[in-house]
Amino acid sequence: MKRHVEGLVRQALSAAIEAGELRVPEAPAFAVEVPSDPRFGDLSTNAALVLARAEGRPPHAIARLLVGRLEAAAPAGWLQGPPEVAGPGFINFRLAPAFWQRMLADALASGDAYGRSTTGAGRRAQVEFVSANPTGPLTVGHGRNAVIGDTLARLLAADGWQVEREYYFNNAGRQMKVLAESVRARYLELIGRAADFPEDGYQGEYIRDIARGLVERHGAALAADDGTAFRAAAEQSIFAAIRATQERLGITFDRYFEEDSLYRSGAIQRTLDALEARGLIERREGAVWLRGAAVGLAQDRVLVKSSGEPAYRLADIAYHLDKLARGFDAMIGVFGADHIAEHQEVAAALRALGVDAARVRAVIYQFVTLTRHGEQVKMSTRRAEYVTLDELLDEVGVDAARFFFLMRKSDSHLEFDLDLAKQQSTDNPVFHVQYAHARIASVLRQAAEAGVALVPAPDLSPLGEPEVEVVRAVASWPDVVETAARDLEPHRIAFHALDLAGAFHRYYNRQRILTEDRTSTQARLALVRAVQQVLRGALGLAGVTAPERM
Repeated sequence: MKRHVEGLVRQALSAAIEAGELRVPEAPAFAVEVPSDPRFGDLSTNAALVLARAEGRPPHAIARLLVGRLEAAAPAGWLQGPPEVAGPGFINFRLAPAFWQRMLADALASGDAYGRSTTGAGRRAQVEFVSANPTGPLTVGHGRNAVIGDTLARLLAADGWQVEREYYFNNAGRQMKVLAESVRARYLELIGRAADFPEDGYQGEYIRDIARGLVERHGAALAADDGTAFRAAAEQSIFAAIRATQERLGITFDRYFEEDSLYRSGAIQRTLDALEARGLIERREGAVWLRGAAVGLAQDRVLVKSSGEPAYRLADIAYHLDKLARGFDAMIGVFGADHIAEHQEVAAALRALGVDAARVRAVIYQFVTLTRHGEQVKMSTRRAEYVTLDELLDEVGVDAARFFFLMRKSDSHLEFDLDLAKQQSTDNPVFHVQYAHARIASVLRQAAEAGVALVPAPDLSPLGEPEVEVVRAVASWPDVVETAARDLEPHRIAFHALDLAGAFHRYYNRQRILTEDRTSTQARLALVRAVQQVLRGALGLAGVTAPERM
């Protein structure tokens, strides 16, 4: 939708430049947006405001000049009156039914490809997400990470990018030692031996389950093991469960990158050497520090602890150097809010090393609160400290979980209402959208039963003001996909699906689709087919099913 009006503005600017009405040599970059208040029209551009400084004239004067050019550039019947100059110099457009009919025809002609683009064609993107430590089951917080990351990958693919999904497998460091010690302690308890459970050990029935499996397979033969067998068993068992949970959500990865490989390959040491060669580290108190002042940080940060163990940020810097070396045009990481400082430290180190850190982007998401009957859910029925993602999926299902995780902007706290997610009514947002899709499927079945054959390119002239709200939502779908992919904002998909479903339900309740007038019927069937097409696309990007019956 925006592209068509952007084209009109470019034509108007080019004509004004060619006629000597503007002094700039070429049209500047400008924006076309949907006004926040519908009283200001369907679309608005800031072109006159952008030009004001270069032209040395008031924005209003430039806007009035452009209005005539815009009217001349617009195809017949597209504009509902001349564009209006408003505010400090915005130009507002009111679009006529002929314009909306053209947008609908374009949507129908594109079919299921509608909304997809080639913006990212020829470019490679890597999306790293989930990357939960293999020390326990995935939690509800990990679920939000997973859905955000997977939806971003789907969005980038729809925008033409070649996308690779990656999971950073944190199988190195002290956490793995503590995990092994936790399993060993439970194992010794089960075989009747004395055992001291680590003070910061991993709790939960899953640790006992792993230990119980080792007893069943090996009896007491591992009592003297140095921890190797316990770590291997825990890592294998927990990560198998993590993968199974991801698969329930419809998520698979192209690559699992092992943190341990950075140590085996020497990448950790090479990274430390590169930082030292640039004078970015300092050795004191038996530890190795990243010099904050040298990389633009307020404080120094530990890279290697006094114990000789590398800090997590050193491995993360090495990992990102590995990513950059693989030639991705964009590398997107999805991180919880507790990783903001860590990401800033890694980015600062990368910039100081002289690499193209601009290719690395982070999506930071806030945490999730579960509520039931208006009160926060604090405990799992099986574990004392968290609710697992599997428990959530068992209760509300995959569709509701995925959709609800997208119902807030990533950097906003998400309150997940369990009661609402289970409702079989249009009060439930995912049900509201899926019901619109199923309702249209029902209308199309009724049309077939009535012997109404769908026309590939019907006459859309019967569509007018009653249909504008719905067509506008259909027409804006490509803009939504492009913006969501560009700005890494997957919540826009869920928001748009809700807006379109709402517009359709209101239209359906006011207008009959199947009428005695064949031309009107075909036009309205074309409209609802386009709505269904966009809903199916939105639900697909969100990883949610689009049912034909409900």
